[in-house]
Amino acid sequence: MIKTIHSAENRIIKDCRKLQQRKYRDREGLYLIEGPNLIGEAPAEDVRCVLVSENRYAAYPFLSREKMDTYIVKPAVFEQIAQTESSQGIAAVVRKRSWTLEQLTARCGSGANLLVLDRLQDPGNIGTIIRTAEGAGYAAVIAIKGTADIFSPKTIRAAAGTVFRIPIVQVGDNRELKKLTDRLGKKLAVTSLKSDNYYYDTDISRDTALVIGNEGGGVSEELEKMADILIRIPMEGKLESLNAAVAAGILMYEVQRRGKNE
Repeated sequence: MIKTIHSAENRIIKDCRKLQQRKYRDREGLYLIEGPNLIGEAPAEDVRCVLVSENRYAAYPFLSREKMDTYIVKPAVFEQIAQTESSQGIAAVVRKRSWTLEQLTARCGSGANLLVLDRLQDPGNIGTIIRTAEGAGYAAVIAIKGTADIFSPKTIRAAAGTVFRIPIVQVGDNRELKKLTDRLGKKLAVTSLKSDNYYYDTDISRDTALVIGNEGGGVSEELEKMADILIRIPMEGKLESLNAAVAAGILMYEVQRRGKNE
């Protein structure tokens, strides 16, 4: 169904503007994506509607074939919901997927690894880490409360479609995380400067929940105490830590290295 929106006061446009704020994304269980590539990757059943600028509609012939609600929007109105400076003139409202324990258990069975985000703040880091998790074969991502919104526009763009394919679960605190990972049969692996074990000397290739800590403060002290495994990345010079996304990539691809050498 294709309709036309002429006014910025239209309810659909107002709702899209609200979704630019995290509190509305959390409350409604919806988020915005932008660009034909992301929209093409989004599961059709999760797309609530598509909005396309009137002057770009002809560039997307697939819209006339899809059975989704589509709104042709005046260019000046579309600018109010665009998330990028050089917009491609097409956006969509997408439903966040929720995951039950049973579904997670099925996806994260024996041998599978999980990624845990402990209060990370940089959207680019978060998106890059999630994207790398898929490439390294991780089964799911768990975000501890205090982590920046995974469904923010910058994170979604950096993740490049991974959010549509990998389960993303949020937990309220460290105790809830530990309860969940225990239920799923995973060991908590935490990076720590206190550890004498380098990551390549410790097997984190199976049934591991790998924790990536906050960019400035690292993993919380409480979570470090809960860890089953403490590991570190060797570094030369005066560095104490690496960029969170770089460290995450090194550690997650240890799974691939060990798998190919076994």
